[in-house]
Amino acid sequence: MALPPLTDTDRAAIAAAVTQAETHSSGEIVTVLSPIADGYWDVALAWSAFVALLALAVLDMAPAFYLGLVDRVLGRWGEVWTPRDVLSLALTVATLKFAGMVLLQMWQPLRLWLVPSAIKAARVQARAVTAFKLGAEQRSAGRTGVLVYLSLAEHRAVILADAAIASKVSPDVWGDAMHALLGPIRQGRVADGMVAAIGKVGTVLAEHLPPRAAATNDIPDRLIEV
Repeated sequence: MALPPLTDTDRAAIAAAVTQAETHSSGEIVTVLSPIADGYWDVALAWSAFVALLALAVLDMAPAFYLGLVDRVLGRWGEVWTPRDVLSLALTVATLKFAGMVLLQMWQPLRLWLVPSAIKAARVQARAVTAFKLGAEQRSAGRTGVLVYLSLAEHRAVILADAAIASKVSPDVWGDAMHALLGPIRQGRVADGMVAAIGKVGTVLAEHLPPRAAATNDIPDRLIEV
């Protein structure tokens, strides 16, 4: 299911949720939304190579049938296939299959569908780690940043915490926030999911990192779209 684009109202609601959550804690919440975590073109090329090799294998399994078929299509009645002719045919078939598969995967939904789930999860995690290092890690005064990262195309999310909060809570603490995030997203309500997740993260931060008297807002509350 293609998720609808965010509106300015959605962005404002997400920023307001971050501001509200941070009033009860010294923690900082960073929200990042990406349309897709990776292009997956290495996987697409692997599929294209597989299809090309599969075509060669099929040609090898029944050479008389396919050579006869080519003879009839091209009108090569009675001509003898030389080794060079056979190799040229094999190269042409492999090239056409490879190029055709690449072109088919230009359509992003198909390209994503062909990517194994484990690879998607790993790429989303890697993109989230990069976003965390750039947008949250060590950017808050007490290293209290928490990243809520969502990749729309994969329908996957990651929550990462900086050192001060990671040392106080285990990663499974964010399970409620992940559930709150992904539930509405499955219904196409991206902003509602982000707002719900921010509220859950804010609850954890308030429990472990109470507000400081002279707290500063080190990281902007707005949604980062990359």
